[in-house]
Amino acid sequence: MTDTREFHVASECELLPFLLALPIGLSRKQAKDLLKFQAVTVRGRTHVRHDTLLGPGDIVEIAARRQVVDDRSLERAGLRIVYIDDAIVVVDKPVGLLSMGSEREKEKTAHRMLNEHLKALAKSARQQVFIVHRLDRETSGLMVFARRESVQTALQRNWKDVTKRYFAIVEGTLSNASGTLRDNLIESKSFKVHRVAKGGELAITHYRVMRAVGGRSLLELTLETGRKHQIRVQLAAIGHPILGDNKYGARTDTARRLALHSCELKFRHPVSGAAMEFHSELPDPLKMLIRRRRQ
Repeated sequence: MTDTREFHVASECELLPFLLALPIGLSRKQAKDLLKFQAVTVRGRTHVRHDTLLGPGDIVEIAARRQVVDDRSLERAGLRIVYIDDAIVVVDKPVGLLSMGSEREKEKTAHRMLNEHLKALAKSARQQVFIVHRLDRETSGLMVFARRESVQTALQRNWKDVTKRYFAIVEGTLSNASGTLRDNLIESKSFKVHRVAKGGELAITHYRVMRAVGGRSLLELTLETGRKHQIRVQLAAIGHPILGDNKYGARTDTARRLALHSCELKFRHPVSGAAMEFHSELPDPLKMLIRRRRQ
């Protein structure tokens, strides 16, 4: 399966300069890699070179080649590959699994498990994936990894343009159906994040109430910034902490986990420029918390 994006040629030129001038920001190495792996098509032909001559009206197609992998061993451990090609991997991380290693835990992490899986798949010790962003251990849902350092750099450089949405179930019923939370946040020496009047880092979160049932509310949250514990701190500050978030004042833990889930990622593919969109449903234990009782 491929995700393909088309570009129309307006005037005569060679293929490599055309690729480098595209608005998707390809580096020379990325453009040459696309040609090397036959991810560029001109007039339906994949056997093209850097000096292939283009004419007005030609269509250049760039494809991110999706791979199909046997990831049953990962799924048994709770980590599911949602999408993989030769540049990126998108996974659905279970609650309780670290994104990457810490001083206390270096082995059982999403990064390490995915790395070992892809090394075995490629039969190469040189295969590795690179961290682009993190989810808290207590948070489940979508994460993206890069398969090359150049891809990692491109994704992180444009991370502010990525659409990042979460589901959260909070205590209480919000007075407004939607709104925007703006705070300055700072992390203390005890690794807890606090709001401050001045200084710190600006955090902006947009929220929408999707359902309110039995003294709790399901929210859809869109991050404009990506600060540590941003959602957790800001919701607690307005009197609606996330269920299970004892660190930030929750009084209930009905699902025996933090009721926070990364449900959507949307971004431009760092190599092909194709629009990528991924979704993850609210896990069943959290669905149970906001299910309406039959009358």
